Amino acid sequence: MKLAKHVNQGRIVYLSNTKDQITISENEHYRWLAFDDVIQSVMHLRCPEKLTLPHHYATLMPLLFFQPNHIIELGLGGGNLSRFLKALQPNVQVISIELSQTVINCFQRYFNPQQHHIAVENAEALAWLQQYKKSTDWMICDVYQHHAKDFQSRVVLLTALIDNLQDNACLTLNLPDLDDQEINLCLTILRQLQNTHHIIYFHIPRYLNVIIHLLPKHWRIDNLKKRSKTTYLSSPQYLRWRNFFSHHMNAN
Repeated sequence: MKLAKHVNQGRIVYLSNTKDQITISENEHYRWLAFDDVIQSVMHLRCPEKLTLPHHYATLMPLLFFQPNHIIELGLGGGNLSRFLKALQPNVQVISIELSQTVINCFQRYFNPQQHHIAVENAEALAWLQQYKKSTDWMICDVYQHHAKDFQSRVVLLTALIDNLQDNACLTLNLPDLDDQEINLCLTILRQLQNTHHIIYFHIPRYLNVIIHLLPKHWRIDNLKKRSKTTYLSSPQYLRWRNFFSHHMNAN
């Protein structure tokens, strides 16, 4: 059964009374989190670490090239990325920054059945970035876009992310609900703000998500014939992800 049919057959197990209505629904196979009726995260109940949405694969494509030890995730949601990363490599340190305490509570109660150790901080992404002074291997920005009130606020966040990006680190952006003009403007801004990284992006068919990666210039992104020794992915995973990467990538 396709995922879309599953989400039409669920029962509500949680409904918030907050301004941004948060619902959690489930059936015998999946549990999912929605903001204002827009599905944000889907967890497979038998295999909670399994990635369930195509843009999650696109988001984690840098795993083809390196083994991050320290990851900052802006926007927790249902924790799909964090669960996968901790199952893939239990020793990786993940810090997740989430604006909504309600979302954090929902994650801890409904979306972390294996009790992975994920450091979660209740904070606004921009304010947290502006005071964060330590280095990290990878920043993943997956902030719920309803909180980005206008395009200019996205630009301010992009600038703060670039300010925190070191030459050997990676930055990943999930930018849903942007039109082509806004996507091109984002890419132009990123090129102007930095010149030490490759910029590649994925436009997911039938989904609104555009995933942009800033990858260190010394990474050989055009050489994926053999499985790298610096990847956490198993050989079967590597082959599947390599094919996804080659098929969907747009490079600049």
